[in-house]
Amino acid sequence: MKLLLGSNANKPDGYKVMNKEILDILACPDCKGDLKIESAEEDTTEIINGRLICETCGLFFTIQDGVPNFLDADPKTP
Repeated sequence: MKLLLGSNANKPDGYKVMNKEILDILACPDCKGDLKIESAEEDTTEIINGRLICETCGLFFTIQDGVPNFLDADPKTP
C-alpha cells in the first residue's frame, strides 16, 4: 500500500510527496493546533523532506520522503 499525499504525475514509481495544500486540513495530533512548514526540501508545491511545527504547542513532526510522521513527535520547543 502506498501513501501518496500529492501529485504523482511525472514521478518515479513509488515516489511520495506531500502537497503544501494539505496543510489546510492537517492539525497537531496533540493539541489540534495549526501546523506550518519549519524547514523543508521542497519544490513549488510539494514537500519532499522537512519538518512541520505546531504553532500552538510547539511539537515538531518530520516529513521524510513526502510522508509526515505524526507518531514520533520531537519534544516541544523551549
